Amino acid sequence: MQMSEPLSQKNTLFTAMNRFIGAVNNMDQTVMVPSLLRDVPLDQEIEQQKLTNDPGSYLRDAEADMYSYYSQLKSIRNNVEWGVMRAEEQRRKKDTTAPEPVRTESESDMDLEQLLQYHLKGLHGVLSKLTSQANNLTNRYKQEIGIAGWGQ
Repeated sequence: MQMSEPLSQKNTLFTAMNRFIGAVNNMDQTVMVPSLLRDVPLDQEIEQQKLTNDPGSYLRDAEADMYSYYSQLKSIRNNVEWGVMRAEEQRRKKDTTAPEPVRTESESDMDLEQLLQYHLKGLHGVLSKLTSQANNLTNRYKQEIGIAGWGQ
C-alpha cells in the first residue's frame, strides 16, 4: 500500500522514515517463517561472484544472507521508532564501565546548521537504501516460497 505524497513533502526526513518503517512492517508481515531466510544469498549475482572471488571472500560473505539483513532491518526500525537513546540505555545496562565521550571546545565552534544539513542528508540517503533493502528482501522471500506475484 503506497500513499501519494505531495511533491514538496516527497524528500522530507519524516516521509523517508515513514516509507522505511512501512517497508519493514510489510517485510515483517510477509515473512512468516524467518528461518527460511538463513543461508539464502541477498542476490543471485552474489552466488556467481563467490565462484570467482579471492579465496578468503567466503568468510566475509558468510554473514551476508537474507536472515542477517532481516534481523538488521528490524533492529534499525526499532531504533527509528523508539529512539536511539532507548537502545543506548540497554547497552549501558550491559556495559556499566563505559566512559562518557569527552566533548571538546572545537565541536561547539562548528556551524550547527551546516552540521545538521550534512547529517540529515546522510540519514535520508541511508533510510532510502534501507527501504530499498526491505522491499527487495520482501520480494526475494516471495520468490523463494513461490508467491512472487501476490499482493501487488
